[in-house]
Amino acid sequence: MMRIGVYLDTILVPLSLFITIGYHAYLCHSIKNKPSRTTFGLNKLRRTSWGLNLNQGDDKKNMLTVQSMRNTLMEAIFIASITILINMALAALSNNAYSARHSVFTSKFFGSKSDNIITLKYGSASLCLVLSFLFSSMAIGFLIDANFLMNTHGEFLSWNYTQTILERGFTFALIGSRFFCVSVPLMLWMLGPVTVFLASLGLVCLLHEFDFVSKVSNLAINNVSI
Repeated sequence: MMRIGVYLDTILVPLSLFITIGYHAYLCHSIKNKPSRTTFGLNKLRRTSWGLNLNQGDDKKNMLTVQSMRNTLMEAIFIASITILINMALAALSNNAYSARHSVFTSKFFGSKSDNIITLKYGSASLCLVLSFLFSSMAIGFLIDANFLMNTHGEFLSWNYTQTILERGFTFALIGSRFFCVSVPLMLWMLGPVTVFLASLGLVCLLHEFDFVSKVSNLAINNVSI
C-alpha cells in the first residue's frame, strides 16, 4: 500500500505540473505570436489605444483611463494580501502535519506520508504563494507609477516610457495571479495526488476560457477592426 502511494505521488504530481506549465508556455507563445487570440493581447492593444487618447490632451479620457486601471490594481492588492494570510495558515498547519498524517490521512489515495513528502507539499505551496505576493507587490508599484505618469507624461515624459511602466504592471499582476492559481492544486496535495491531478485539469480548463478568445468573438473583433 505504501508503494502505491509513492507511485501516485511520483506519477500524478509531475504530470499535473507538466500540464500546468505546458499550458502557460502555450499561453506565453500565443501572447507573443498571436495576441489577438488571447484576452491579455487584446487588452494590451486597447491599452495602446489609450495612449493615443492621452496624447490628445482630453482630461475626461485621462480620468477614464485612470479609473480603468483600478480593477487590476485592486486585484493585485487583494492577491498580495490573501497570499500572506494563506501562507501563515499553511505554516500553522504544517506544525500539526506530522501527527495528522497518521490519524487522518491513512488511505493510499493520500499518497506518501514520509517526512520528505510532507515537507515538499507545504514547501511547494508556500513558495508559489510567496512568488505570488512578490509579483503582485511589484505590480502594485508599477501600476501606481503608471497612474501618476498618465497625468504628467504630456509635459515631461513620452508615452513610450509610460506605456512600458503600464505594461510591466499588468504583466506582473498576471504573473502574480497565476502563481496564486497554481498554488491551489499544490495546497490540495495534502488531500492526495489524485486531487492535485483533478484540480490541475480543472484549473487549465477554467483558465483557458478566460485567457483565449472564442472563434466567434475573434471574428467579430476582426470585422470591427476592418
